Amino acid sequence: MALDVTTKDCTALSDSEVAEMADLCVGDSIPFELGVLSKQVEEWVLVTLVREGNNLRGFSFSTLERIGGTPCILLGVGAVKRTSRRDAVLKALVGDNFRRALMAFPDEDVLLGTRMNNPGATEAFKQLTDIIPRSGHKASGEERAWGRRLAKRFGVDAGAYDDQKFRVTGDGSPSLVLDHESLKPEKIPAEVSGLFKGLKVAKGDCLVTFGWAMAEDLLKYG
Repeated sequence: MALDVTTKDCTALSDSEVAEMADLCVGDSIPFELGVLSKQVEEWVLVTLVREGNNLRGFSFSTLERIGGTPCILLGVGAVKRTSRRDAVLKALVGDNFRRALMAFPDEDVLLGTRMNNPGATEAFKQLTDIIPRSGHKASGEERAWGRRLAKRFGVDAGAYDDQKFRVTGDGSPSLVLDHESLKPEKIPAEVSGLFKGLKVAKGDCLVTFGWAMAEDLLKYG
């Protein structure tokens, strides 16, 4: 069955749809509760929903905006149901954001930023270049500055963010991440998994991550 992808304004979300999102998260690694998701509706501009038939399989909150003049896709809370098609659902979620970015920022490179606490979520960045953080790369001053900008935009307290490691130290509450677990975690490179080593997920630790979608690569989403 084909996946159906819809992106709309958060103001158009119904209470039943938000409840569906909470139900999707039950039993997964980060059970985003109804209260948390309702707050995200107020804080974000867009929401993308991926359905398989009548079943919600994934969602993500997002916004398209410029930070210091740079076009950005910012992904907030998102979750993908642990089904056999979860990799395709993640691809659909990100792809629709790329499609909207192409319409909003034609002929421009676009930065995609989010938070992660599971190496499987890096699969959302397959189409990106110059991904930060990445193994063996010493971040430049500008890259560290981008990490701070994104952390601030995500509402992370400055004292909880390490701009050398791009890590957020949690306060015990659920981390507002893009939650995805790879269908084939054994195929995730060790150097990628190593970036997440030491994160206390139960405490709310996560990484601020970002990369670039090149203008020529975004054209395929037209």
